[in-house]
This record gives sequence, structure tokens and C-alpha cells, in this order.
Amino acid sequence: MVLGGLLPSTPPVNVAVILVATGFIWFGSGWLEASAERLGSYYGLPAVVQGSVVVAVGSSFPELSSVVLTALAGSFDMGVGAIVGSAVFNILVIPALAGLTTDDDLEASRTIVYKEAQFYMVAVATVVVTFALAVIYSPVPGTELVGEITRPLAMIPLLLYGLYLFIQYQDVSDYDAEGTGETNVLRAWGKLVVGLVVILVAVEALVSGVESLSTTFSIPAFLAGVTIIAAATSLPDTLVSVRSARHGEGVTSLGNVLGSNTFDLLVAIPVGVLIVGSAPVDFAVAVPMLGVLTLATVLLFTAMRTELSLTTLESYTLLAAYVLFVGWVVAETVGLTHVIKTV
Repeated sequence: MVLGGLLPSTPPVNVAVILVATGFIWFGSGWLEASAERLGSYYGLPAVVQGSVVVAVGSSFPELSSVVLTALAGSFDMGVGAIVGSAVFNILVIPALAGLTTDDDLEASRTIVYKEAQFYMVAVATVVVTFALAVIYSPVPGTELVGEITRPLAMIPLLLYGLYLFIQYQDVSDYDAEGTGETNVLRAWGKLVVGLVVILVAVEALVSGVESLSTTFSIPAFLAGVTIIAAATSLPDTLVSVRSARHGEGVTSLGNVLGSNTFDLLVAIPVGVLIVGSAPVDFAVAVPMLGVLTLATVLLFTAMRTELSLTTLESYTLLAAYVLFVGWVVAETVGLTHVIKTV
């Protein structure tokens, strides 16, 4: 049953719930993004910080909600799959769409390339190390390469995100621009909170519908998270980045992508663990996906570094890479390839 038993668990009902929930996520994220942007401008934040922290954290709330809800439901693999799948989508598809919707090349900056992108690579490596430590020091008896991520281990990526915020704070301190006084601060904060609540309720319905569908069609929880949940929860980031790019704010657009992914890996996954106490992670499942994410990040880094912009050809290359990723996921699902060792 979905939505707490209010609706029957049939495929058409589950698909309808997923579509409606996705619409509400988009709607709530629009409110959240608009209010976060106004607050960032009000407090005089530089564009890269506004995109990589304020807007990114707001648009990442669906991913955070999906991890928390799946962890509480005992389907942590689905939540991690949603994070990694969403991260691959964010890295490959969103910059490509943002680049293709602008008349000129999508402008990057040295700050984006040498701070945001490289820090994100460190974030991916930190998550891999955290998962490895879970397998080494908290193995699940009777399994291979499955470990329990405990609360102390979950603090490792959280502490790294604390360093990330400290670096951003230093950039804000060095920034000379002053905030504007034109925004109604209380209204902006209220709109942000309402957007968060709408997203939370919609993500809960989305996760419920996906879990029912994955059970009906015997889809592995991790792969369901990588595909359906990941695509739906990436809609807010897509909306934010494409709109910023069309307004000529390439730094904010790319900063949102990298900042959102950094938040997802270093905060969303650990918060889910902190709430439930501990969560199992299959190293054989997680590492191949994180390896794909690393390759996608290197591809985007290379594209941005060439003349500090994203050209039309590079945008199409990123889209082609995502098509290959989806093809590989489908091949894993139907058993044509066996890189992911699901149990």
C-alpha cells in the first residue's frame, strides 16, 4: 500500500503517485530556490557562494529527504542509489542542458574549476574511504563486502563539509559587495520553510511509490534509487541551474551543481545514518557507482577547464556520456553485465 495505506498498491496508482509527487517537488523547489536566491542577495553573498551553498542546499533537500526516509524504512541502499544517481545526472545532464539553453558558451571561472570541482573530487574520495572503513571495522556477519556505517564513521564526511563551509565563509569575508535591503526577509524565510515542507511530503510519497513499484517488478532497491528517485529529485537542481544560465549567471549555475553534489555526499548520506544509528552499505554495489561518478566528474572538470567555459560540443558530449550510463544501468538490471554485485 502507498501513502500509508490510503491508496491501493497497483502499478498505475504507483506511477500516478510518482508523477504527482514529482510535480509537487518541482513546485516546492521553485519556492525554495526563489527565496534562497533573494536571501543570498539580501545578505550580500558572492555568486559562487550563493550558488554552491545557499541555492545548492535548498535544491538538495529532495535528496536529503529521500535518504532520511529510505533509512527510516530500512531501504538505505535505495537512498544511497538516489544520491549517486542524482549526482551523475547533476554532473552530466544539468550543465549540458544549461549550456544548450544559452546563446553563448556557458561561462565558468577559476574558482569553480579549482575550488568547487576539486573539492567535490575530494568529497567523492572521502565517501569511498568511509564506506571502506565500514567494511573493514564493522563488517556484517555472513556477508561479503557489506559493512555497517556507524555514527562515528558518519561524522567523517560531515567534518569535511564543515571545512567546506569554513572555506566558503572565508570567501564571504573577502567579498566587498553589500547586501540589498529590498527583500522582505521574514516573507522570504517563510516561503523557504513552506517550500521545504512541500518537498518533504512529496518526497515521502515518491519514495513510497518507487518502493512499491520495485517490489512489484523485482527491481533491486539500489537500481530503483539510481533511476527513478534520482531523476525526480534532480528536477529542482535542473530548474535552478538552467534558469541561472539563461540569466547569464554561469558561475551560479555550475556552482549549484557542484555545491549540491557536495552537500548530497557529505551531508545527506551521513544524516540518514545519524538518524537511524547505523546503516548497512554494500561495498561491491556502491564503489562501481562511485567510480562512474568519479569519471563523470573528471569529464565535467576537463570540459570546464578548456577556456573556462562549456561549449555546445562539450554539452552534447556530457549528454552522450549520460546516455551510456543509463544504458549500463539497464544492462545491469536485465543481467547483461555484472559489474554491480547485487545480492
